[in-house]
Amino acid sequence: MDRRTLLASGLAIPFLRPAAAAAQQGPTRSHALSLLGDPALPAGFPHWPWVNPDAPKGGEIALTALGSFDSFNQYILRGTAAVGLGNLYDTLLKESADEASTEYCHLAAAIEQPADRMGVTFELHPAARWHDGKPVTAEDVVWTFNTLRQSGRPFYRAYWADVAEVVAESPRRVTFRFRTNENRELALILGQMPVLPKHWWESRDFARPLLEAPLGSGPYRLERFESGRSLVYRRVADYWAKDLPTARGTANYDVMRYEYFRDSTVALEAFKAGQIDFRTENIAKDWATAYDFPAMQRGLVKRDEIRHELPTGMQAFAMNLRRPLFQDARVRRALIEVFDFEWMNANLFYGSYTRTTSYFSNSELASSGIPEGRELEILQAYKGRVPDRLFTEPYRLPVTDGSGNNREGLRRALDLLRGAGWTVRDRKLVNAEGQPFAFEILLNGPSFERIALPYVQTLQRLGMEPRIRTIDPAQYQVRIDAFDYDMTVDGQGQSLSPGNEQRDFWTGAKAGENGSQNVAGIANPVVDELVELVIAAPDRAELVARTRALDRVLLWNDYMIPQWHSRTFRVAYWDKFGRPPRNPKYALAIDSWWVERNREGAVEQGKREAKPQ
Repeated sequence: MDRRTLLASGLAIPFLRPAAAAAQQGPTRSHALSLLGDPALPAGFPHWPWVNPDAPKGGEIALTALGSFDSFNQYILRGTAAVGLGNLYDTLLKESADEASTEYCHLAAAIEQPADRMGVTFELHPAARWHDGKPVTAEDVVWTFNTLRQSGRPFYRAYWADVAEVVAESPRRVTFRFRTNENRELALILGQMPVLPKHWWESRDFARPLLEAPLGSGPYRLERFESGRSLVYRRVADYWAKDLPTARGTANYDVMRYEYFRDSTVALEAFKAGQIDFRTENIAKDWATAYDFPAMQRGLVKRDEIRHELPTGMQAFAMNLRRPLFQDARVRRALIEVFDFEWMNANLFYGSYTRTTSYFSNSELASSGIPEGRELEILQAYKGRVPDRLFTEPYRLPVTDGSGNNREGLRRALDLLRGAGWTVRDRKLVNAEGQPFAFEILLNGPSFERIALPYVQTLQRLGMEPRIRTIDPAQYQVRIDAFDYDMTVDGQGQSLSPGNEQRDFWTGAKAGENGSQNVAGIANPVVDELVELVIAAPDRAELVARTRALDRVLLWNDYMIPQWHSRTFRVAYWDKFGRPPRNPKYALAIDSWWVERNREGAVEQGKREAKPQ
């Protein structure tokens, strides 16, 4: 699931543990659910520990978005959804940004689970209202679930596959019945579901892109927009949940404005000119060199690196295995051998990144060394179906001296390519039919070109004919959904409680389903079986062993060319904001910041002076 997690204390738990868990045969009622032990906050807690509950409301924050948009329905494949739409909707439960895999009642006022864990019931908060004043009902929950599973992105069908049915038992009571009690996270991920208004959507076609402001129940409403260029969200003053512990101290801006730019370079210049208030910086070179401008020198702009404890997952060049060119594992390994991370980190990233060596990096779920103990027992069942070296050697990525002269990597790559039937003729790499080794690297913006270009130059030394194609984010998403690419940059975020989402990431059933997150096109029966084992893990120790086994099999098949990760959020902002004393462990909680009116005037004057005359 897409959620924040932390290294657990090793607790072995058979299923979700409600806060009021007890050794009893009847159903349990709770204010929270957790996968990794008891929730840290008791029933009736006043607010999140990291927020300022008395944060002042008011002011505006201007943010950036890249590309364009043509829809306010982010739940379907068609169209390019606008940013910020999550502010419109409430979820049944709300994730804690300070705890691993823990959610607390929000739209739901109580959670009930039967002793056999074959379902979950949510009782809706009696005060819950849509922005038109109508109550949020169990029928809204049922309609949302069924509509998303039938007409939404393929992700939902995979994510909720183990739900047998959902029933509105009363206007405020909705029950999900499960096909199995072995899917330990199912109740938790249902709590993440945004609830949509049935009465508003009944007169509209959910399967079509939407270009009118949708009705929501959340802390903001869409006030106005300029199609493809900008959006303005305004805080709902009488927001029904504003005094709930899951909402106090958050949603502090009266206005959240998003401005769209064609690429990150233009967006950075807009920030310097005062058009934008806050940005996260994902380009190491810009972080090191691009922030020496007058407003920064005068102290009107601040920078900070905020540590986090998020598992970093896998960012990589993903080869599309649906293409015959990449179906030979020797070819894939050859492409890995010539990727020179050490040179890039020294010359392009100012030494700011760490190489990613696992699909579950920065967590206890990452495999390492050779398999032992329970992990080895799991993998022995697949002997003959996984690479033999998996049992006797640690998986290693090549390491260079950083000089940029990777001769050893080129030699290893050529040996692998020859074994796969490729030879060099007239300085071109061709197969037995004389066809060249040519492919396209698809990018969604120019900022990644400076990383892709050195790699392309290295591949050209092998006789390959790689080319880079950069398109805007909207076109890019259409092509990604249709698997219309040879290679691209993919990022699969992970958590410390992996589960249902792994089906969408790695399984053969999703490799052929447009819009799935199986970007690499992996269709390996062993991977499919290991994914199901991960989902059905009965306790923490077994989950760790099964996930490490999955990680090891993914690595040894060389499906991707791993890149790098950072363990900080890099942020820059015009100094008009107040911040809580600390940030939560697993999120950049910008929604808990606020505008300091006593600093706003000086900042706005500085912005006017920063704008080109």
